[in-house]
Amino acid sequence: MSDQPSDAPSRSETSPESRDAVESASGSAPEPGSGVASGRPGRAEAPAKTPARASTRSVPPQNDGPDVPKVPAYLQKPPRPDVWLRGGQPPPGVLSRLRPPPPPAIGPATLWSALATALLCALLLGDGVGLNLLIVAVPAALGAFFAARSAGRRLRPWTAVWAVGGLALLTIPALREAGWPVFLAVVSALALGSLALHGSRSWPGVLLGSLGLLPSAAAGARWGWHGVRARADDSRGRVRSVARTTAVAVVLLVVFGALFASADAAFAELLGSLTPDVSVGDSPWRVFLFALGLLGALAAAHSAAAPVRWDGITVRPGKPRSRGEWALPLIVLNLLFAAFVVLQLVVLLGGYDKVLEETGLLPAEYARQGFWQLLWATVLTLVVIALALRWAPRGGPGDRTLVRSVLGALCVLTLVVVASALRRMDLYVDAFGLTRLRISVAAVELWLGVVLVLILAAGIFGARLLPRAIAVSAAAGVLVFGLVSPDGLIAEQNVQRYGSDRTIDIDYLKGLSADAVPALNTLPEPLRSCALENFQRDLAAADAPWYSISWGEARAQDILEKNAVQNHGTECYGLGQEADEREGYEEEDSYDPY
Repeated sequence: MSDQPSDAPSRSETSPESRDAVESASGSAPEPGSGVASGRPGRAEAPAKTPARASTRSVPPQNDGPDVPKVPAYLQKPPRPDVWLRGGQPPPGVLSRLRPPPPPAIGPATLWSALATALLCALLLGDGVGLNLLIVAVPAALGAFFAARSAGRRLRPWTAVWAVGGLALLTIPALREAGWPVFLAVVSALALGSLALHGSRSWPGVLLGSLGLLPSAAAGARWGWHGVRARADDSRGRVRSVARTTAVAVVLLVVFGALFASADAAFAELLGSLTPDVSVGDSPWRVFLFALGLLGALAAAHSAAAPVRWDGITVRPGKPRSRGEWALPLIVLNLLFAAFVVLQLVVLLGGYDKVLEETGLLPAEYARQGFWQLLWATVLTLVVIALALRWAPRGGPGDRTLVRSVLGALCVLTLVVVASALRRMDLYVDAFGLTRLRISVAAVELWLGVVLVLILAAGIFGARLLPRAIAVSAAAGVLVFGLVSPDGLIAEQNVQRYGSDRTIDIDYLKGLSADAVPALNTLPEPLRSCALENFQRDLAAADAPWYSISWGEARAQDILEKNAVQNHGTECYGLGQEADEREGYEEEDSYDPY
């Protein structure tokens, strides 16, 4: 609409109905050829006279009609929808932004992939984890690919990064026998697989998208059931044909496989190693694995076809603060960090012995006293940075420069704190040896340092890729942690310490996984046999199929078969006790699990 001039009512034309009313009241009839008659061709002229009471006709409502100036569009209030009416359209909420469009009907390729995943889960996962996890993941990934292609989704670079990273993490169970890096790898692989299906990029999207398979479990099951019913109704004859073909193939394999196995012992041994060992006693467990694999594959396919839009969750920034109110606490914190860093540099440059002399602490005590505090200081610094960014001033280029300068200095100083914490852990390990907890917290501290470097890079190049970059760094850290074999590193470091100061904790090393066998095999007798006797007993009793044995376990079996463990009887109980006093620290109980 355009604006109307102030004298618009005087110049506005009168409608035909109002003219009729005025002329009828005055008793005059419209002239031939007037605007009323000429404006309506082909219609009879109006009657000459109308009763006087015709002047009481209804008057047009106020603020309506051509005589009233129209309100400009920019001054009109938008209509308020009535959400209680059925036809009302409420503003989109969080759920409507997250809800995906309905997926297309499930295709036969996706159904067969889900069925193959369920069968492989039931047959292979009942005997442990190893290469079988990677075998099971292949048909599940194919089913998700087919579902995404039928929904019109394209393979994007970040989707390929998440998918390849997830499959790479599933190689850890095939390589390592230790349960704790395997658990971290499997959980991280599931998270990366979920991110590959949802394609999230924001902070809420990356955090919630890694758990996105859980909401899709029920929807995927319904989706698969509807697809099976539709195809069963349309092709009953085809289903019967497939069932007959499968039954004939199974009968032929069983009959001729049994004949060849009875004819040749080598073929029987090969067939027995390749065939899953399925018994009646573990049938409920196999049924559960079948259902779990089927639900997981359908959930992955449904997420690929109709992913939940986790990026629809937006976190509003906090109220910006003034420069002085925001910057003063952080500047004080930077000064405190700077003082601590200067002291650490003095210690590194030659004042280490002086500090120990003044404090009266042993090197191991000094290292232990500081590492955990510095680890928590690093974690809390990341929390402070996140909160500072939420309430940072956002007035212009000057505010951006201030935020980058203050937080950048805090990140750089925190990196020095990370280096100091790692140095203290190194001193502590030299005094007491490497353990699972020590190597784990050192790895976490190292990853926190990587996160700080990524935050620094985001301050320079932009934070658009920061959520995904941190997720990639976490997955890469888990992958490297599993590939380096932490149990093997623990055993190797303790063996090296024994060669230098003749202190070793055999009881602790016995509790490691088979990944530690190559390092423990280099110990002299009787330490070697005492450290490996439990491994030989456990590996001899194990009867796992090829797909559930890791490479670390197979290597340990090969080592112990070539060089068997000797029986030293009760002599093993007294070994390793010379480590009771390590530099005078903890004389009553020398072993420190931390």
